Amino acid sequence: MSQASRRAYWPRFGSEIRRLPLGVMLLCSTVLASCAAYAPEPLNGRPDLAPDLRALVVSSDEFPLREVGTHRFDIRRPLDPEDVAMLAVANNPDLRATRRKIGLAQAQVFAAGILPNPQLSFDYGFLTGGAGTTDSLMAGLAQDVVPLLTLSTRTAAAQAGEASVRLDVAWQEWQVVSRARLLAVDGISLAEQRALIGENYRLFKDRYDTTNRAMQAGNEVLPTVANDLVALNAAETQLNDIDQAILKNKHDFNALIGLVPDATVRLSGDLRLPAINAARLEPLLMELAARRPDLLALRAGYDAQEEKVRRAIIEQFPKLSVGSNFARDTSDIRTQSIAVTVSLPLFDRNQGNIATEQATREQLHAEYQARLDTAYGEAKRLISELQLAETQYRSSVESVARLRDAVTSAEPAFRAGNLDERTFVDLRTSLLAKQIATAKLKQGILQQRVALQTLIGSRLPSRRQDLPRVH
Repeated sequence: MSQASRRAYWPRFGSEIRRLPLGVMLLCSTVLASCAAYAPEPLNGRPDLAPDLRALVVSSDEFPLREVGTHRFDIRRPLDPEDVAMLAVANNPDLRATRRKIGLAQAQVFAAGILPNPQLSFDYGFLTGGAGTTDSLMAGLAQDVVPLLTLSTRTAAAQAGEASVRLDVAWQEWQVVSRARLLAVDGISLAEQRALIGENYRLFKDRYDTTNRAMQAGNEVLPTVANDLVALNAAETQLNDIDQAILKNKHDFNALIGLVPDATVRLSGDLRLPAINAARLEPLLMELAARRPDLLALRAGYDAQEEKVRRAIIEQFPKLSVGSNFARDTSDIRTQSIAVTVSLPLFDRNQGNIATEQATREQLHAEYQARLDTAYGEAKRLISELQLAETQYRSSVESVARLRDAVTSAEPAFRAGNLDERTFVDLRTSLLAKQIATAKLKQGILQQRVALQTLIGSRLPSRRQDLPRVH
């Protein structure tokens, strides 16, 4: 075909394009105008940790546990475990990243509700010779029918998946609340134990200084001084260990709430120690499936899988595409046809996907039951351990009271010279050691209460009277 002939055909092709319906042209323009535009979002190369508490945000409306109620946060006062939990939920860096999963799940719900585009075909044939009188033209429009049939199941599965993601995020918030409460309990308890260990250290230091001076004066023997030195070194080791534990607790706490490691946070020095009411806990354990976000998330995930099974069953039917074609041949004969394309299900009837989705559903069913059984078992175990710890704590408090009475009774005799210093110091040492052991028991009880509170997702029912305290 000569260059002149080609130039003659292009105007004819352009005229055919101009004959296209106005609606088709507007549709093309709208599609092009609605396309998304790229916008970069560069990463930040610097840490985003707050320098102190004043830079943090706290909102009780965002707290995931309803039990807090109208708890008031006041940065001017020392923080209690509830204050710390509120700080952590609002400012924990990992939670901020985890909450972004909700946006992804919402986008997946939006994507699941979008129908597939119809397929438009266009073929223009230039007449280059022969008996024809005009160029040929063929245009067709077709739509896959199966995605229309599975639209409801896809949307329902995506919505259940979004609910599962939201509940997973809520469960992560529960874990952060639990971690924050534990760190607050440990911080307060370690400070209390540090005071007792410091007093023990000073007692051994005074005892060693006294016996060492007596030995230098020839009034004491070396084995006695050596024993006192060994006891002093052991107390110093205890003091060093507790200082390391306090520093680690501070760093873990600051990291949890998004503070720089060296920031200082004042914690409340007084914690209530209510006795647990085990009889009222059993009804709460039977409601775990309706309360705990991780169990609710598994249930939502199971619902999403149910929809995927339904979708797989619908997709076992033959693939069906319906459309219409317009054609014009070179002799200007025009036809309008209806086109139906059906796949023949001779080999693949989607049985592979159906088997996979059904097996996945069975797996999720077993995982849910296992998680529920584990949650119930852990809660029952913690209740039993907590009851034992409370009994031991009461006995330990009574022992402290007896030792304190003994020290109080022995002090006048020691002052009057009727009791030797070693016996009196040993008695005081026993008192301090028992106080430290009692403080550790109290810390363990508080830790177990936090763990149990997290497991059942509710404020623990307590008796009217608190456990006895060491005075």
